[in-house]
Amino acid sequence: MNEFTLRQWIRKAEHDLKIGRDEMKTADPATDMVCFHMQQCAEKYLKAFLIFHRREPPRTHRLAALIALCAQIDPDFEDLMRWGVDELTPYAVEARYAEEFYFPDVEETQRAIDLAERVRDFVRKKLKEKGFRL
Repeated sequence: MNEFTLRQWIRKAEHDLKIGRDEMKTADPATDMVCFHMQQCAEKYLKAFLIFHRREPPRTHRLAALIALCAQIDPDFEDLMRWGVDELTPYAVEARYAEEFYFPDVEETQRAIDLAERVRDFVRKKLKEKGFRL
């Protein structure tokens, strides 16, 4: 494991989460961008878990694919699919480049934040259990 690279992925994931949380405190939050950053946060945490386990993360935004790879290492990751984490996947591209732009409402955006935070907490707990100091 390259600890420096792992820490960089975690740092970037934390920045995505911070951007989203901070934006939601504004009077008229850019919900599409908050959802994008929540997807990015989840993606980066999943990739960090793979890196910790010396696996090269694939170049994909598909959270179901990343969760499946993580579940090969730790079956507990299957819980993330039951929680609906893959709902974040469309925000990676569609929220930014679709032919018809999509703007999630505040309720949907809060769900995206909640899902990203669950992934964050879950992965951080798994890393700590393996002796990684955050």
